[in-house]
Amino acid sequence: MGLGDYLDSTYLKTPKQSGLSDSETLNTVHQLAKEAMENDIYAVMVRPDYVRSLRMLLDENQSKVKLGTVISFPEGRNTIDEKISEAQRAIADGADDLDFVVDYVAFKNGNLEKVRDEIEFCSRLGLKAGKVVKWIIETAALTDEEIVAITKMIREIAESKLAEFDLSQIFVKSSTGFFETPNGEPNGANEHVIKLMLENAGALSVKASGGVRTKEEAEKMIELGVKRIGTSSAFQIISGGNANGTY
Repeated sequence: MGLGDYLDSTYLKTPKQSGLSDSETLNTVHQLAKEAMENDIYAVMVRPDYVRSLRMLLDENQSKVKLGTVISFPEGRNTIDEKISEAQRAIADGADDLDFVVDYVAFKNGNLEKVRDEIEFCSRLGLKAGKVVKWIIETAALTDEEIVAITKMIREIAESKLAEFDLSQIFVKSSTGFFETPNGEPNGANEHVIKLMLENAGALSVKASGGVRTKEEAEKMIELGVKRIGTSSAFQIISGGNANGTY
């Protein structure tokens, strides 16, 4: 596998966040897909509103580039029914990967039943549809002990409730890239948290997202054992250019 086989080229800003118009944002995500097609980047990851348009673009070009989107992004506070509805729309629009934000606030507050149920029900929906399912745990919002506990929870639910599926198609993912940390501290993937996730994920895969912006950083994550890397700097990582994003 080449470096591009690990990369999810990511653009998740809304027009309001970027200062772009709706049409300019659509052009930006189309350019993202074109760069992925031209540079053998494995996947593109965009907001749900752009999935249908990118599905058409990728299909018109008979591209093998995978198309992913985010669910209940970036806070993960939606109800289970809302998450399922959002995922159903993404599936209908042609998404290959569904990256759900786990309700990490509910987890931290001890509402474990809600978290367990959303992991089981949303994962089952995606896997039955033949999709890859990823759970963003927002590591910057969690202590080391919580990172270990929530990774184990996702693994245990997969092993006990979803064993009929290929568990490697369920990922634990580090970050949305939108969590605001005190004093601008790193809010995404780093070697320490990725090791914690890998050590406790069992047969599940791990995706490093947030803060991977250079070829050297990407190669280090692959060396650790991640199967996918989410980054807004995928083209720069492949081409050797200078990264200018924060995700």
